[in-house]
Amino acid sequence: MILGIGVDVVHVRRIEHWLTVPGLPERFFHPEELSAARSRGNTLSLSLAARFAAKEAFGKALGTGLAGIKLRDIKVENTPYGRPDIVLAGTALDKFRAAGGGRILLSLTHERDNAIAMVVIEDDR
Repeated sequence: MILGIGVDVVHVRRIEHWLTVPGLPERFFHPEELSAARSRGNTLSLSLAARFAAKEAFGKALGTGLAGIKLRDIKVENTPYGRPDIVLAGTALDKFRAAGGGRILLSLTHERDNAIAMVVIEDDR
């Protein structure tokens, strides 16, 4: 059964600005997310915008928002086949379990100026 659905749009320019502020990306992204995005070269800000949209969409799908969740505890990674996946730890995992979450489905898309994420959370039944 679906516990919640969340959608978010992030303007790539917002992330481009964050990348100019020392230490700011490290507050919002897991080290592995930053490393993977940096390896993509000229799509760094686009990749991070999609990942940030996924984190925001996760909070909306959870129904609690992101209050009390460390954004670094929500890691967006790709499976070997390229499918995006959310991996939770710490505060994010605690809230997910408390809400009865069982499975997270994630879809990402982007174009030149915007990145969009949709998250569906199924319950643990």
